[in-house]
Amino acid sequence: MATEKGVVIKADSTTAWVKTAKTHACEGCAARSSCNVMGGGKEMEVKAINHAGAKVGEKVVISFETSPLLKATFMLYVLPVLFLMAGAFIGSKMAPFFNLNASALSVIIGFLFFGLIIIFVKSKGNKLAEKDEYRPKVIKILNEL
Repeated sequence: MATEKGVVIKADSTTAWVKTAKTHACEGCAARSSCNVMGGGKEMEVKAINHAGAKVGEKVVISFETSPLLKATFMLYVLPVLFLMAGAFIGSKMAPFFNLNASALSVIIGFLFFGLIIIFVKSKGNKLAEKDEYRPKVIKILNEL
């Protein structure tokens, strides 16, 4: 589980918007697109589920489950490459049956598969973004004096 500290800048009954400093962990995070970078890129705003009942101005700890993030990372980065390679392989094997250039059909089928999986990943990603397990959560209110 990855955690970050931040300050609640807006809150309602179920959601808190937390301003936090951008760290090196953000560079490799699969959920970085759901965070809004503010200003010069040093701070960001994260929309999180407010389990702790945090209020505006409170310092909080937000957490991200790593298992769902790894699944999302695989789907976003690895799956398209696998489909591109599978399409290229299928295209090269199909070319002799259609009496076409193997390289050309390989490229065409490869990019066709790549385009289809990108459409699928975009659709699936939008559905996953609605699930609580793929969203950050406010887990603790810090009482710093």
